[in-house]
Amino acid sequence: MEEDLTTDLLVLQSHLDGMLERVQHNSLALRRFQVFEMGLLRLNSLAEMIEHILNDAKAFFDLDVISFCLLDEKGDIAKYLEEDGYDYRNTEGLILLQDKGKLQGILGASGRPFLGRYQPDNCSVFFSESQKPASVAILPLTRRGNYMGSLNLGSYKTDRFIIDMATDFVEHMVSVVSICLENNLNFETMRRTSLVDTLTGVNNRRFLEQRIGEELDRSQRNDQPLTCLFLDIDYFKKVNDTYGHQVGDQVLMAVAGAIKKQLRSNDVLARYGGEEFVALLTNIGEDMACAIAERIRISIKELPIQFNDEGIAVTISIGSATYLPGRRVQMSSAEIAAKLIQNADAALYQAKNNGRNRVEIGGMVLAVKDLPDSKIA
Repeated sequence: MEEDLTTDLLVLQSHLDGMLERVQHNSLALRRFQVFEMGLLRLNSLAEMIEHILNDAKAFFDLDVISFCLLDEKGDIAKYLEEDGYDYRNTEGLILLQDKGKLQGILGASGRPFLGRYQPDNCSVFFSESQKPASVAILPLTRRGNYMGSLNLGSYKTDRFIIDMATDFVEHMVSVVSICLENNLNFETMRRTSLVDTLTGVNNRRFLEQRIGEELDRSQRNDQPLTCLFLDIDYFKKVNDTYGHQVGDQVLMAVAGAIKKQLRSNDVLARYGGEEFVALLTNIGEDMACAIAERIRISIKELPIQFNDEGIAVTISIGSATYLPGRRVQMSSAEIAAKLIQNADAALYQAKNNGRNRVEIGGMVLAVKDLPDSKIA
């Protein structure tokens, strides 16, 4: 009788110890979820959100593999990330999927998470062969009944994610991720709508005025040059008067596209007004800027623009000015920005006076120690 009682007590103690261990584990997991979610809510951009999920979540939840699949039917997400200088093509674990039907076919209509062993037919879309896990949690991201993508967790342990596992924590986390994703996408859309020229698809003057200060700060921090190109389509009024404003709009769109093709993804191109454009070239000195400007000039001259089977000749004049960060800055960022654009504009004016369809150099904007402002070009 006494032995039976001792055995029962030991079994009860074992159960209590197991319950306590599970409570402690769940409490720790809950705290991790809370910290992770607070981090998500503090982020300011889509790129930051992607980095937080792919890097921080992996460490937070002790995962072997993680991927973040985003539905990008129109290519807008890729465009947003590229414009912000984020190398999404080489980001391991980031998947931009354009086929909504394929995503729905894998995730199903219910939008419920899938937990269990890795299944090649369904899971290979979310994990590369080199990442191939043993067990997975495929967590659909949905808002208002629509799929936005999925968050995919993987482990090399076969019992890390099992079919009967409770999903309260992960479903709550996925809800937060979905809300943050929707908010970030809406913000990116609004930001670009207000800062993009609707005709040409490049940034507008307001964006340039916001961005030039950031580029100057980066130039000063990294001690790298920053070049401004001021570009103006030659005889554009004559195009409008001869062929009409619709053809003029086609010319503007074609010119903007040709300029953009000659620039890097991290360069800034903005429609300054009318037929004028401004480009900011990061870490580009005077000689390289001149070569880039020449390439732009030639590409515009060779544009195949037609109207009623008649070719329309289009040329462009370009002025260039380069800022070189120096030892002690004697002008504010606003003054440097104004001087940089002013020098490039003056060079453009010179190009117009010298016959158009040419590139002129407007000199340096320098930050030189102990020289009076009157000697700063």
